[in-house]
Amino acid sequence: MKRYPDEVHKFIAENYQGRSTKELVELVNAKFGPIFTESKMKSYKANHKLKSGAPRGLPAGRPTELYPAEIKKFIEENHKGIGPKEMAEFLNKTFGTNYTKEQLKSYYGNHKISSGLTGYFQKGHTPANKGKKGYHAPGCEKGWFKKGHKPLNHKPVGSERVDRDGYTLVKVAEPNVWEPKHKVLWEKKNGKVPEGYVLTFLDGDKSNFTLDNLALISMAESLEITRSNLRSTNPEFTKTGILIAKVKIARSKRKKNLMGGRDDEKEIMQNDRGGKSHSQQSSKHKENDRCAALRVYRPYIRKRHGGRSKAGAEPGQSKT
Repeated sequence: MKRYPDEVHKFIAENYQGRSTKELVELVNAKFGPIFTESKMKSYKANHKLKSGAPRGLPAGRPTELYPAEIKKFIEENHKGIGPKEMAEFLNKTFGTNYTKEQLKSYYGNHKISSGLTGYFQKGHTPANKGKKGYHAPGCEKGWFKKGHKPLNHKPVGSERVDRDGYTLVKVAEPNVWEPKHKVLWEKKNGKVPEGYVLTFLDGDKSNFTLDNLALISMAESLEITRSNLRSTNPEFTKTGILIAKVKIARSKRKKNLMGGRDDEKEIMQNDRGGKSHSQQSSKHKENDRCAALRVYRPYIRKRHGGRSKAGAEPGQSKT
């Protein structure tokens, strides 16, 4: 027994193309009565291998319950120069709706609507405060600082303070130029500290500014002294530490130079061999080197073995 009459099969076959499942159900039920639901029609189409070719989902731009036709039309006609926030307020005022900024922002993005607002000032834009010095309440001028006013915490040139590292700083110029005191005293007698050099306290006391307690060392020497823990509270020990640092630096430089010289020798030997490494020399050259070594050491071998070679054969004879 057939579940559906032949005329139903024929009607569906003639009308399923280009229609969604929902539309086809409404069309069939309108003609033959409520014999199909959407799930039944989906099964029917799958069993009979029917593909309508209709796009899934709602057609693009179709009015919805959230955005009726009049709302969509209003947005389309008025979105230029109006951002999501202003559009939400505009719609709520005009239609009595309750749209939010986030809803309109999503709508703009989903429908590729651009308000044309970039958030940047356009070229040639005149600032609103052009020509104005700035707003201030009338009468507040009497509380302003006058020209040449010095703050309460101002320090004159020659003032001293101690920084967080324990170094004493002295003010050498206005408005706020400070230099280490030990550097100022040392430069007053010896001139500017050369670039790449620093001053160190021989006894480790940063408050002892006597010139005999200051030593000029390079930054490399200072690094080596710190790295090797060569500073001391005894000035003589610190001086010795400076000499040790100098020796270490000189030894390191010499080692680098020697390593560089070895690299040059390797390059020269490589060139003499025509670009071939020692392992790539021909066996003929190796044999020549072996014969030359035998000629040099043969007299010593004969003397040690009583006129015989180490192998036990007479000179000029091979062992049988």
